This record gives sequence, structure tokens and C-alpha cells, in this order.
Amino acid sequence: MRMKQKKEDDMEGDPAGTGTLGKAMAVLEAVAMADRPQRFTDILQTVRQPRGTLHRLLGHLVEEGLLVQRRDLSYEPGLRLLKFAYRSWSGNRFREIAAPYLLHLHQLTGETVHLGLLREAEIIYVDKVESRQTVRMSSQIGKASPAYCTGIGKAALSVLPGGELQRISTGMEFHPFTAQTHRSIESLLAEIEEIRHDGHAFDREEHEAEICCVAAPISVPEHDLVGGISVTGPSYRVSFKQLTAWAQDVRKVAAEIEEEVRIRLGPGRETGAAAPRVLSDAQRSQ
Repeated sequence: MRMKQKKEDDMEGDPAGTGTLGKAMAVLEAVAMADRPQRFTDILQTVRQPRGTLHRLLGHLVEEGLLVQRRDLSYEPGLRLLKFAYRSWSGNRFREIAAPYLLHLHQLTGETVHLGLLREAEIIYVDKVESRQTVRMSSQIGKASPAYCTGIGKAALSVLPGGELQRISTGMEFHPFTAQTHRSIESLLAEIEEIRHDGHAFDREEHEAEICCVAAPISVPEHDLVGGISVTGPSYRVSFKQLTAWAQDVRKVAAEIEEEVRIRLGPGRETGAAAPRVLSDAQRSQ
């Protein structure tokens, strides 16, 4: 039976060029990252796998609780994914260490504060403190956004070695989200040079219209950690002048998080629960 199944797959072709796990992950991602439940034809168009292979993979993912098939036969993420996501988020040491610093920056500005990690050409948001204002951001923990058009993304790219930056940026596809979005690798790299000089980055409504931010990089190479922190708000409420005024505080908090990560996760340090070390106002002013 298995030989027959393999033969059928070979006859249908394997455009993905990956193994079974890779194919299953592609299907899972196609459903989990979609804005609405996906029908079989939607998934087929996204992953471009043989129909027979896709049917079997969807069946396995439903059996494992990773996907759920609705009454209308469309698919959506299963509760087991939420369990995995919660375990990953709650056990993330970087997020735990940075949490009190995010709160401090939020209290200082009153706007939304994001913490993100660079994963190739994307930023994954690992924590967020929501604005106290009525209008809030649509960003979500766990969501991925392109690095080339986000403040944290560009800040994180700015601390990469030249070869790594070139490798990642060369593979980017520059989708024009707004009129302000970078359209080419040349314009992105030119701004990266400015960010390296200034120590902070801006999102000038490049990913979402009327949403802007100021961000600073967080880099701890000994732990393979590259990311950043940002203060974000709607452009009608937060001017570029205000973002520039906050830049020093954002850079300072990013540096404090870097130091804390090195202390808490350094060689010989325990990785169990420990009280976060929050700097006093007097220490911050030094």
C-alpha cells in the first residue's frame, strides 16, 4: 500500500521538493496564517502539492488536533496549536527578561510597546504592551511581519554582519504595503546605514497606513539573539517629532535588555525563575 501511495505521489510530481514533514508544515502554515478558514482549493493553490498528498496531510493534521474541519468543509487552526503556542510563549526566557522594561517604556510614553525577534527576513512579535489610548494596534503576539518595512525589523537588520545582511536582503520580495514602503534593496540598505549611525529606526507608515514607530535593536550574538523594541502609535496622535524625542529612551531600554539577557542567560547562570532586575530611576539617569 505504501509503495502504491509513493508511486502515485511520484506520478503527480513534487513541486515543493520537500519531505513529508516539510509538506505538512507548509499546509499547516497555509491554514494558520490565513485571515479566514481555508477551503481545500484555497490550500491547494497556496501550497501547490499533489491533490492526493494534500488530502492525506489534511486528514493527518485533523486527526492530530492541529487543524479542525468545519461543517462547511473548510479548515482552521486546531486547539492543540494554541497549547503549543502558549507553552512556547510562556517559557520564552527573552520575553520574561524583557517584560519589566517593556512596561517601563509603556509607562513613559503611554503608547504601544512591541518586542520582536528577527527570523530571516521577518520579525516575530513575542510580546506587546497595549496603548492606554482608545485606538489600538492590530498587531498580535506571534504574528510575523516583513523586516524591511517595520521599525523593529530594520533596527534588527542594522546590527547584522554585512554578509548576513546581504544574504537576507537579497532574498526579499518588496511588496508595496503603502506609498512609503521600500521598493528596492538599494533604498533599504541606504536606510540601514543611517540606522547604524543613529542607533534607532523609524517606521514612517511603511507597513500600515497611519501607523508609525521608533525602534532600537537588541543584539546578543552569544545567544544567537537579534531583535528589537519599539514604541508605536497612530500618526495623527504621534508626530515624527515625538518619535524622535522618544528615540533616546528606546535605545536606552534596548541596551538595558541586552545587559539583562547577558546577566541572566550568561555562562554559569541559572535559567530558572528569578526576580527581574529593574533599574531604578536613579540608575537609569546615570
